Amino acid sequence: MSRCGLVALVGRPNVGKSTLMNHLVGEKVSITSRKPQTTRHRIHGILSRDDYQIVFADTPGINHEHTRALNRYMNEAAESALSDVDVICFMVDARKWTPADEQVLELLPRSGIPVLLLVNKVDQETDKEQLLPHLEFLAQQFDFAEIMPVAALKGHNMERLESELARRLPEGEFWFDPEQPTDRSVRFMAAEIVREKVVRQLGQEVPHQVTVEIDLWQEDDQRLEIAATILVERKGQKKILVGSGGERIKQIGIQARQDIERLLDRRIRLDLWVKVKGGWSDDERALHSLGYGGDR
Repeated sequence: MSRCGLVALVGRPNVGKSTLMNHLVGEKVSITSRKPQTTRHRIHGILSRDDYQIVFADTPGINHEHTRALNRYMNEAAESALSDVDVICFMVDARKWTPADEQVLELLPRSGIPVLLLVNKVDQETDKEQLLPHLEFLAQQFDFAEIMPVAALKGHNMERLESELARRLPEGEFWFDPEQPTDRSVRFMAAEIVREKVVRQLGQEVPHQVTVEIDLWQEDDQRLEIAATILVERKGQKKILVGSGGERIKQIGIQARQDIERLLDRRIRLDLWVKVKGGWSDDERALHSLGYGGDR
């Protein structure tokens, strides 16, 4: 009998959830960067073996410090993932425990759903004995089903984690085609790849006020043509994004095109435009039209 179930990945912003899911699934289905809250939607990554299928829900980092409508949607997407799941993976950093971790901890269900604590970035700790007091402290915070040191970027302990998750899945048929790595469309993935390149190019403030819309998706036997608009909130942000002589937006386009071509395994033409849309990240109607809020 096969097993299949849903595993929620939760934690504070920038703790490594998307990197972990990408490593387990074996494909880049969730964009990553060093900047907090790069993930904005609940994205499902699908890991299929002969006798089980694990459906991961990668969620935005939970953060209640910001009050914009976009942040509310992101928090709701993350918090809603904690219900109707079979296992929860709560990811924390091997070096510190923060108030943001405490916020996530308070949302964890106290019974019924097993919670695995994943202590990430253990590879960065040179003195492993320093980990022991931190692990003991973490063990006292919650009745975890398992506490597991991992290194999402390096793939440390991934086989053990997969095994622990698989044995906790309920019996049932697969939900998705075994060849399918995510439930998201290729258009969504292409827009996210463009946004990833923007986030990686820019400073701390601008990426949180940037989103990407796909305007054109036209294909023939020779090539796929994609046109996308990058929305920002202020003229100054547009100037930063375009760069001197258009050099920055050119580099973003080159990097995004290369990744989309790898994703689709075909040649594409990618045209990028930058448009100012003031206040979009705090406008409920604008967010809905841009595809936010559907994860709730």
